[in-house]
Amino acid sequence: MVIMNTKLKPIVHRIEDNIIALQAFQDKLENQSSEKEKMILLDYPTVYIHNWKNSDDYEVYIGESGNVIQRTKQHYAKSGNVSEWQNQLTRKPASLYIIGHEHFNKSLTLDIENRLMLYMMSTDHVKKIHNKNSNLQNRYYTDDEMNEIFRLIWEKLRKTDSALFPKESAIKDSALFKASPLHKLTQEQENVKELIIEKVFTALKNKERGQLIFIDGEAGTGKTVLNSSTFYEIYLRAENLKKNDLQCCLMVNHDEQITVYQQIAEKLGLKDHYGEVVCKPTTFINHHSMDEPIDVAFIDEAHLLLTQGKQSYRGENQLEDIINRARVTVVMFDENQILTTEQYWEAKTLEYYRKFAKHKGNYFELKNQMRMAASKETIAWIDNFTKAKKVSEIPVDETGYEIQIFDLPAELEAAIKKKAREEDCELSRMIATYDWEYNQKPSKRKRLQKYWEVLIGDWHKPWNRELEKELGRREKKKIKTLSWAEQPQTINEVGSTFTIQGFDLNYAGVILGPSVKYRNGEIIFDPDESFNIKATRNRTLSDGTRKKFGEVLIQHEVRVLMTRGVNGLYIYACDEELRKALKEAVSH
Repeated sequence: MVIMNTKLKPIVHRIEDNIIALQAFQDKLENQSSEKEKMILLDYPTVYIHNWKNSDDYEVYIGESGNVIQRTKQHYAKSGNVSEWQNQLTRKPASLYIIGHEHFNKSLTLDIENRLMLYMMSTDHVKKIHNKNSNLQNRYYTDDEMNEIFRLIWEKLRKTDSALFPKESAIKDSALFKASPLHKLTQEQENVKELIIEKVFTALKNKERGQLIFIDGEAGTGKTVLNSSTFYEIYLRAENLKKNDLQCCLMVNHDEQITVYQQIAEKLGLKDHYGEVVCKPTTFINHHSMDEPIDVAFIDEAHLLLTQGKQSYRGENQLEDIINRARVTVVMFDENQILTTEQYWEAKTLEYYRKFAKHKGNYFELKNQMRMAASKETIAWIDNFTKAKKVSEIPVDETGYEIQIFDLPAELEAAIKKKAREEDCELSRMIATYDWEYNQKPSKRKRLQKYWEVLIGDWHKPWNRELEKELGRREKKKIKTLSWAEQPQTINEVGSTFTIQGFDLNYAGVILGPSVKYRNGEIIFDPDESFNIKATRNRTLSDGTRKKFGEVLIQHEVRVLMTRGVNGLYIYACDEELRKALKEAVSH
């Protein structure tokens, strides 16, 4: 193991981004700097950041080089093919950061470059990253120094511009960061990604169509990152192969997540070059015909696809309609996150698609839990609660994951707000089962309160999206691209599955409403206590019969809520018997 000397600090210089300032910087290094600094910045590999403002936001280009002076002069040159960012760079006032370190080598600088791309793409004030390829590295001699060196670099960069380089905790909590295609994948994810890419380009070469790649994975197994990474990589490889006519679309049937993917496409320049490449399934189906299939369709949260018609969708099965409009369709699926009757999959239909993918060698399962920083025992406890309907003894988690049970909702609220004030836990929120009335659309019926609220005795809090109505125009503009949990006013709201599904929290304060009971040693999910009409109404099956699936859909709802917390799960149960069972389950 390499032991890092913490006295070795990174060298960070910020200069004006033009040839005159660069030449002055080179002269100063050669004539006034120490021999050591001159060697680190002129002879060692370095990392650099070009950045300039476009309106109120930044655009950036990040790179690494063994000769930063020569490389930067090449960027200023306007001979040959000049990229879009080089044209902008020479027209706008810009800054250049040059970063060096005594332990930099080629692999380490590539990893620093990649991490900077990942962070800056996830920054609110960065409008666009002009890099294309990322060069993620495997193991190398000094790789165990990378995290600490990067932390010190980011610390220095923050002192120069806190808008361009915000707090690390704020970046890591952002929905953009968590869905970014620039993450380093696990070996499990990497294997599936390479197979998907191989299948796509084989289908394009052979002019095939109707291919289905089916990936099963429970909450927190990394489906979204695999989806976005593969989607982006296919575009990069198509550009390298000069396939500029590639038609690739990413879709998800979730308002919050669609916004995240649209931001990613815009920040990475996909929207500029290929147009609208992110949309909802119904939009895709309505704008593409079976006669002219696109090359590849990616579907995140495919369990949210509709399996029956509604007002905006007149078909019978969105997945089938998408498969008919693409050469290759890639789906990320979790049966335990189906929440409404219109998304319900009959067993024989779902098994048909799984078998169809398996027959072609295109079926995969993601099994490694990546969201929750919890032990196997803790994850097993949540599985036991949400799947087996049992309250077992709550384990003491050696990893530090925290499960707490509360006697009162006010105590739960106070604990979550206390966590949200801690630097690395700002993304802590209350969420609840849909057991209190809520109508997002304007209603003729008068409410008893100012807001649609979660009411428990004398305690009450507005449902999600209620406090947003009170914000001014400037505040609404600030939160426009943020997910529900990232918006500051939502610390005083209670979220639902419709705003939190697909997203992470640091600590999840889960209110289990009256629909979740405990009787005779078993958890009961009671549709009669739910206000989620989409889960409790009848569903017409393929044979014409009508059936209710409220119990299983509420069970899924509870699982979604209880798997949101990365670092902890706080619970208040409205049902007295359930609350008592949970209190008795706490390890002493």
